[in-house]
Amino acid sequence: MKFAKGTYSWIISPFILFILFIFLLVFYPTYQNQFLIISIMFLLITVLFIIFFRDPERKIGKDIVAPADGYIRDIYEIDDVDIGKCIILSIFMNIQNVHVNRMPIDGIIKEAIHLPGSHLPAFKKESEKNERFIIKIKTSIGMIKITQIAGTLARRIVPYIKKDDIINKGEKIGIIRLGSRVDLYLPNSKNLKIKVKKGDKLKAGESSVAKIYD
Repeated sequence: MKFAKGTYSWIISPFILFILFIFLLVFYPTYQNQFLIISIMFLLITVLFIIFFRDPERKIGKDIVAPADGYIRDIYEIDDVDIGKCIILSIFMNIQNVHVNRMPIDGIIKEAIHLPGSHLPAFKKESEKNERFIIKIKTSIGMIKITQIAGTLARRIVPYIKKDDIINKGEKIGIIRLGSRVDLYLPNSKNLKIKVKKGDKLKAGESSVAKIYD
């Protein structure tokens, strides 16, 4: 099984502690019950991190693809300062989802901005104050934007890209450790048709979310 870049230490650390307490359990039988409970706890943490940080291969989908695993929590229109009139696809990532995010369309990274903030639940309105990483991308359909938003459990957004990088559709752009939310901003154009609705489940790089018409 392949794991996301920068997450191996998260998986190895609790596993080493699990092995340590197994040895302690054998050599110090007086504290057998305590060491057994602690070793089981570290084993469960290891298993959870294996689930959190897995990075499976993906067959890249057609058209514009989802930047994140999860489900569409909301679709709405705004007038964005960077893009103008645009449609936002807000994708909520659950704990069991793959946490690696991918490029929805070929493009050039024009800006990559990290904004510190709080760690409120990503589905609340107040989450607009949360830590986030904003990626502005020049594409064949104009400027688009991806915003990775940290939540209650997600304490670190790790980008894989930087300004001026040329990234192909489906390539990995970063990870939100322990999930949260990703918003995709697409220009509100008559040449672009949204193919998803609220509640739809998505796979990053694989699920088609919008189609481009000539």
